[in-house]
Amino acid sequence: MSIITMETKLIFTNLVGEALDSLANSLGNPQAAVIADVNTAQFVLPLLHKDSRTAAAATLITVRAGEDAKSIEEISRVWRQLDRAGMTRSSLIINLGGGVVTDLGGFAAATFKRGIRFVNIPTSVLGAVDASYGGKTGINFDGAKNQIGVFADPEATIISSIYFNTLTTTQILSGYAEMLKHALLDSRGTLDRLLAFSPVYPQFDSERMLPLIEASSEVKRKVVSEDPRETGPRKVLNLGHTVGHAIESLALSRQSAVAHGYAVAWGCVTALILSHLELGFPSDILHKFADYVLTNFGAWPLTCDDYPALLEYMRKDKKNKGDGKISFTLLTDVGQAQTDCACSEERIEAALDIYRDLMHLP
Repeated sequence: MSIITMETKLIFTNLVGEALDSLANSLGNPQAAVIADVNTAQFVLPLLHKDSRTAAAATLITVRAGEDAKSIEEISRVWRQLDRAGMTRSSLIINLGGGVVTDLGGFAAATFKRGIRFVNIPTSVLGAVDASYGGKTGINFDGAKNQIGVFADPEATIISSIYFNTLTTTQILSGYAEMLKHALLDSRGTLDRLLAFSPVYPQFDSERMLPLIEASSEVKRKVVSEDPRETGPRKVLNLGHTVGHAIESLALSRQSAVAHGYAVAWGCVTALILSHLELGFPSDILHKFADYVLTNFGAWPLTCDDYPALLEYMRKDKKNKGDGKISFTLLTDVGQAQTDCACSEERIEAALDIYRDLMHLP
């Protein structure tokens, strides 16, 4: 077991039940509730029940699977169930699942009774490297991603790889995209290691993933520790998300949701194109990254007819300054990020044109 301390204690271990029981004991063994989506409740929770008395004794609250669970209706249903279970400010919520569950469950914990302690146990690669720590919680609103939320830190996040064998290739790749983003923010060496690794079956090895995830988490930890409330340096973590969130929102509006990590991967390609156009980011790395994304993630079927809707979603992005301009995190090189880079709509459309070329789209 290894532990990284930040606003949230990160516990890296495959003895998840033991770590959870130890944490609960340190908190006085409070009344607990597990929030999990219907898939995690079926496939993962029974494994945790075998290893943890805390989880076995907890009240179970299930939510829908998928991004559309992050809604006003679903969070209201969770609040009602917490109330019926008699949860108090001394209770403990255990969020067991991927990024949707930790976003939704963290928001539920942060707002019910003005704040209940919670712990995150990510069961997806995406949750392990990104969504389960850093203090961001929230739900979607009015068709846009993460529009309502608060900063709230869990007591701890217990990160393991033992549940990854329950994941599909799509779910593994979705998390790996965030790891690629962290590598772009870190160094060429880190990026080269990830681009040389195959995160898909049959080569995928969950045990080999744990040290890669720990290294990726360290990149985010360093950033978050400098700026826990995203007022400045932490904005580098938005690399790829301005376009990525727009793709997610547009796909969701068409009832054809895409995995968050896939959208981030495509968003990172677009961000690197903008970085090349605006800041001279090296074209050889751009092409190498785009090739890897195309090979592993495919391409979202973007056409020029989609540009107006995507731009409208980008204008709604909460990271914009309110001056009517669309802001991006861009790179001059790997490991050298610049935040609040305002790009014209003409430049963004040019980048989308190049994205379509690199992704071999008509």
